[in-house]
Amino acid sequence: MNDLKDANGNLLPDGKRLTVIGKFVRKTSLDEIPQLLNVIKGDMSLVGPRPLLVEYLPLYNEEQSRRHEVRPGITGWAQVNGRNTISWSRKFEYDVWYVNNCSLLLDLKIVLLTIIKVFKSEGISQEGQATVQYFTGNHE
Repeated sequence: MNDLKDANGNLLPDGKRLTVIGKFVRKTSLDEIPQLLNVIKGDMSLVGPRPLLVEYLPLYNEEQSRRHEVRPGITGWAQVNGRNTISWSRKFEYDVWYVNNCSLLLDLKIVLLTIIKVFKSEGISQEGQATVQYFTGNHE
């Protein structure tokens, strides 16, 4: 992503700042490779709710906070059921559903579905968005 700005000095929308290389990296999910080091270190799992920004912590309601009952993952139930095309509230519903239903068989299913999604380039971004929208704590 570059730092292009409009005439007033404001950053342009993500879609206008995303470079060709950036689009390729997002489309192929190559940006996820560094997280494998966190899996090897034991800080993350291959499957689990995606880690989010620390600044979001005070914005979670009690149910949404349950996503932290399991280790975060590179991929998860929300990623194979819409990834960045679904609302934040739906992502949290999927994350809590995963917490309630996690098993080896479910993890294997999620890994297989993730591979399919990556090859199909599905769910990379919401309609009209180049990147995921910022979480504000609202139940959108």
